[in-house]
Amino acid sequence: MEKKKGKLLLVCLIVLLIAINYNFINSFLIKKFDSKEVVFVERVIDGDTVVVNGSSMRLLGINTPEKNEIGYEEAKEFLENLVLDKDIKIEKFGKDLYYRDLVYLFDFSGRNINLEIVENGFGNYYFPEGKDKYYKNFVSAWEKCLDENINLCEKSSVSYADCISVKEWNIKEDKVILENVCDFDCDLNKWEIKDEGRKKFIFENFVLKSFSEIEISAEDFNKTYVWTKTGDTIFIRDNLGKLVFWDGY
Repeated sequence: MEKKKGKLLLVCLIVLLIAINYNFINSFLIKKFDSKEVVFVERVIDGDTVVVNGSSMRLLGINTPEKNEIGYEEAKEFLENLVLDKDIKIEKFGKDLYYRDLVYLFDFSGRNINLEIVENGFGNYYFPEGKDKYYKNFVSAWEKCLDENINLCEKSSVSYADCISVKEWNIKEDKVILENVCDFDCDLNKWEIKDEGRKKFIFENFVLKSFSEIEISAEDFNKTYVWTKTGDTIFIRDNLGKLVFWDGY
């Protein structure tokens, strides 16, 4: 009997200690069993690249504007505010062609920083090597960004944007056919067609006549291919970088 009372008292004491010190114990367990590595970010190169211990790390699941592109400075500043001169957690998934670590960044609350970049419209989702366990989260983040109509998700306000229809997007043949469905000509100068990554075609001094169409192929991109077979996206933007059309698979 006395032994049972002792065991009950011990259980009650443990429960009490856990209740009092929950935050401490929870923090301890996270540090003890979380497999993510803690690093210090010493530099942000752009919206999807950071420097840790003198080595560049490429953020997975996203692609942000390059230098001199619309949105470059905003994406870089957003990432700097989140990680620069701070300890963060990283989850590694191999290396890219430039031998940079491919990583997801997390703050200590567990927030996926890569995901935050997409959700706030500072980059699009990007999975050139195939869809991983976070893919659906990134698609949802992009769709939320579209609903909020912010930054790179902001819809074009050009009066004739709705005139430009994607008549065909043929992944197998790497081509897209645009059609002007209005009864007036549309100036597409500096409009662009882009994949998830860096492949881009820019219209130069081009007007799409009323009820006519134009076909853009991989050759026009100066590439052997544009869209990857494992999954990709097409973005069409106006001369101000605003979104006219997008689709993905």
